[in-house]
Formats: sequence, structure tokens, C-alpha cells
Amino acid sequence: MNGESGKRAESAAGEADKPRRRRRSRQETEADLLAAARRLLQRDGVLAGVNLREIATEAGVNHGQIYQYFGTRQALLRASVADLVERRTAGQHGHWDLPFAERRRMMFRHRLSDPELVKLESLLALDGDEDFHPLPRFTQTRRSLERDQEQGALPAEADAVMAHVMTAAAQMGYVIFREAYARDTGIPLAELDERAEQVYALMVTALTRVASDDNGSGDGTEDGPGGKRGDGPGDEAT
Repeated sequence: MNGESGKRAESAAGEADKPRRRRRSRQETEADLLAAARRLLQRDGVLAGVNLREIATEAGVNHGQIYQYFGTRQALLRASVADLVERRTAGQHGHWDLPFAERRRMMFRHRLSDPELVKLESLLALDGDEDFHPLPRFTQTRRSLERDQEQGALPAEADAVMAHVMTAAAQMGYVIFREAYARDTGIPLAELDERAEQVYALMVTALTRVASDDNGSGDGTEDGPGGKRGDGPGDEAT
């Protein structure tokens, strides 16, 4: 009996000698949870689903803390999207100073390099999450669009906001479906991406000109009887 008591005493002493794990702050715990979600999303892919218990285990926190800090699965996904976007765009402040066509081409390449983030954003949209914002920096975007029109990077008559929205939709739609498009067309994915980027650039360039062409003066800007545009100054501008 004395031997058993001695072992218990030694065990207790050993536990007492172990350094106690420092209690994490709320900010640190949230950061650990987001980092865990990011690792699991990168490892398993977005469509594998987000298992909150697995994220808690990966982060080394209690499962209940996810609900305590984020409230819902959607809130954690939103935070993960925001976290990923911040990490991807850190140091890219000069992006806003580029003219419209260059910004959109750059964003196409950016989304193409990070398809999992695009898929994660699409899941939030499909979930009907009203707190999800696909245009999180729209105030800055609007300022850039206004500058584009003032400086001629977009025609003054253009619907600049919709030009931005529709080019964003084209980016995301292509990234989501690109692998399926490659299968159906028989075009290798790398080649498909390259050709898609070229066509996207043509589409964006057309947006920077079409409003001026459509609102030009003179008969040359109107369609002829055969459905072809005339040879007037409106066509020379293209």
C-alpha cells in the first residue's frame, strides 16, 4: 500500500514539475483556428467540407470555442475567406493605381493562381450567406473606377460598376469550371488557362472602348443593312 502511495506521490510531483501551457488570448485562439482551417482547406480542398471538430483538434482548442468565437460554420468560413484574401493581397496596394484593363487582367491571373479561394467564396454565395461580401473593398474599387473614367481608362459613358462586376463574374466562373471545361473540350488545362487569359484580355480591352464607339457621332457608327458596321470614324477608333 505504501508503495502505491509512493508512486502516486511521485506522479503528482512529476506533473507539478511540468511547465503549464500558457493560456491563449482570444485573439491568439482565433488566429490558431483560422490557421487550422486554412491548413485543412489547403490539404483536403474546399469541397471536402469543413469539419469544425477537426479544425478544433488541428488548432488544439476546445470544440466549443469555435462557436464561442465565431458562432456558426458560415462565420468561420467568412473569416477564413477574409484571412486568405488579406494574406494574398498584402503589399499589393499599388494595384489600385493601375488602369482598369491592367487591374482586371491582374485579378484574373490572381484568381487563377488560387482556385480554392474562389471555390470557398462560391460556397458562401451558394449558402445564401447575407454577411458574405464578394466585393470587400468596393469603396476603394469605386474610387479607382471614377479615376479610370476621369483619365480615359474607361469611357465616361461606360457603366463602370457593371464593367467591374461582370469581369469579376467572368473570372470566378472560369476558375470554378475550368477543370470541367478542359475535360469537355479535350484541351490540356495549362493550355486552356493560357487561351482563356488571352480571350479575357480581349474582352476587357473591348469594354474600355465599346461605350465610346456606341455613342460616337456620324453615320459610320450605325449598323448597315447587312448587319455590318460602316467605314466611318467610329470604326477607325477600334
